Amino acid sequence: MFDYSLAHWLAFLSAAILLNISPGPDIAFILGHTMRGGKRAGFSALFGVWSGACLHVLMAALGLSAVLAASALAFSAVKWLGAAYLVWLGIQALRGGDNGLMNATGEEMPAARIYRQGILVSLLNPKVAIFFLAFLPQFVVEGAGPAWAQLMLHGGLIIAVAAFIEPPLVFLGGRLADALRRNAKIGRWLDRGLGALFVGLGVRLALSGR
Repeated sequence: MFDYSLAHWLAFLSAAILLNISPGPDIAFILGHTMRGGKRAGFSALFGVWSGACLHVLMAALGLSAVLAASALAFSAVKWLGAAYLVWLGIQALRGGDNGLMNATGEEMPAARIYRQGILVSLLNPKVAIFFLAFLPQFVVEGAGPAWAQLMLHGGLIIAVAAFIEPPLVFLGGRLADALRRNAKIGRWLDRGLGALFVGLGVRLALSGR
């Protein structure tokens, strides 16, 4: 079981690395929260996105992503929900105050809240679901075990590769954030920048096709 050639692993790991370094809503969400709230916020966002990715892998293994790929209505529904959620997050950041990423007393957004947002940002991106459905089956090898188990293995390894690539970004961004966020004026501009980024990502997702 799980008997693969060296060429198989080289092809898969190369693709997994390229996938994880490619910019997208997930990376933007993680780095945005890191810059605004420091390492703690960044890792909360990171774990949320990873949890969402785990659910995508599970759905691909169970075949649920196939429904999303086959149904234009389901794809559109998830796409518009995801776009609306990103725009809503952006508006909250742009408004600042009690609803922003930092309230008037300087208290940071709770880590649990950022974590939940990360899950939703990942789950409500239908292209991620369809990507896993299209990408993972290419590495299913006949005779190497049940298809669902191979899908789970390779999906889990994609997230494991992310564990080597994304945390250093959070540490680097966190160091810069620690220096910048002591200034209230800079903090307000970071809120605005993060808000504009989320709104832009939401609009981009809304305008995207299948």
